[in-house]
Amino acid sequence: MEEFSRIGRLPPYVFAAVNDLKYKARLRGEDIIDFGMGNPDRPTPQHIVDRLTEAAQEGRNHRYSLSAGIPGLRKALVGYYKRRFDVELDKETEAIVTIGSKEGLSHLGLAITNPGDTVLVPNPTYPIHVYSFVLAGADIRHVPLCREMDFFEELQKAVKSTWPKPKVLVVNFPSNPTAMVVDLEFYEKVVEFAKEHNMYVISDIAYSEICFDDYKPPSILQVPGAKDVAVEFYSLSKTYNMPGWRVGFAVGNQRLIYALKRIKSYLDYGMFQPIQVAAAVALNGPQECVEEIRMLYQNRRDVLVDGLARAGWEIESPKATMFVWAKIPEEFRKMGSLEFSKLLLKEAEVAVSPGIGFGQFGDDHVRIALIENRHRTRQAIRSIKKFLGTGGDVVSA
Repeated sequence: MEEFSRIGRLPPYVFAAVNDLKYKARLRGEDIIDFGMGNPDRPTPQHIVDRLTEAAQEGRNHRYSLSAGIPGLRKALVGYYKRRFDVELDKETEAIVTIGSKEGLSHLGLAITNPGDTVLVPNPTYPIHVYSFVLAGADIRHVPLCREMDFFEELQKAVKSTWPKPKVLVVNFPSNPTAMVVDLEFYEKVVEFAKEHNMYVISDIAYSEICFDDYKPPSILQVPGAKDVAVEFYSLSKTYNMPGWRVGFAVGNQRLIYALKRIKSYLDYGMFQPIQVAAAVALNGPQECVEEIRMLYQNRRDVLVDGLARAGWEIESPKATMFVWAKIPEEFRKMGSLEFSKLLLKEAEVAVSPGIGFGQFGDDHVRIALIENRHRTRQAIRSIKKFLGTGGDVVSA
């Protein structure tokens, strides 16, 4: 049978190996503490659920919706950008609702990419930043995103050594998986770089509200002239504990928004309208829930980072996201992140995500999601401490 060319461009799913071991361990009755997927464990705030329930009782909300999102939700999201970033947006031409940010990124890649186009993507990064363009036929140039390297020097090297010249640059801060953060000056340099090299910028700020220690992530659209080259994606999944609702949006450059709107008009009718009504309530309504969610992750971060330090695993405390990007302990580093993750699951009954799943430059790290409560996190720390105490014996066995 003939190969399906787009599917053929997708590599084996790295996380599947750990997920399979995790599934088999649970079948055996083992109590696996799962820090793998960034899937919020707390329910959506009640006032948002209540509005969904009310809207679902209204028959007019059961019809086809709008692929670009209902006007009330687009008005809410541009209002959010004005309050949060002091950025003015036109809800008709500079904003579009997406069925989660992954859908929006994928469809934008399909809309603007020609086969053979080159796209610059940080490495390590969230897989959809790469594969939305791979599936659209683009060639990917990976730009190392490591604390030991200057990102802009690596960008310049990538542009000089790439032909055809790159069409798009993807950035994601606060970063998944690395939790790396940037300031507004960084985005100023990104916009300047994009204009100099005649390319678009796609910014993903899914974790802009999950931030700690007085750090407040900026938006690239705060840079004067950014809308000439940039579009930005945001998601309600983490901010409001709404991952299963699939509510995201894109704002910024009119040409890119038009392209996404055009292709979505052929592919979907938007999400169920009561979800959109409730999402507008999330953005417009009381925001105390956002602070509660943020503090939940900050407390879990502190328990995990402090506990692992006492266990002998020193890792950097992140300033944002719901993840800890943990460098593998020295004695295990040579085995790589996938084998270390398997070993941690087997010996400590703790599941994490191998860094190699986010790109080759992540293979000396694992990603730990802050999705277990403090009691379970402390339980995991005790198991990891015991594992580290006998780690040398396990490796040499």
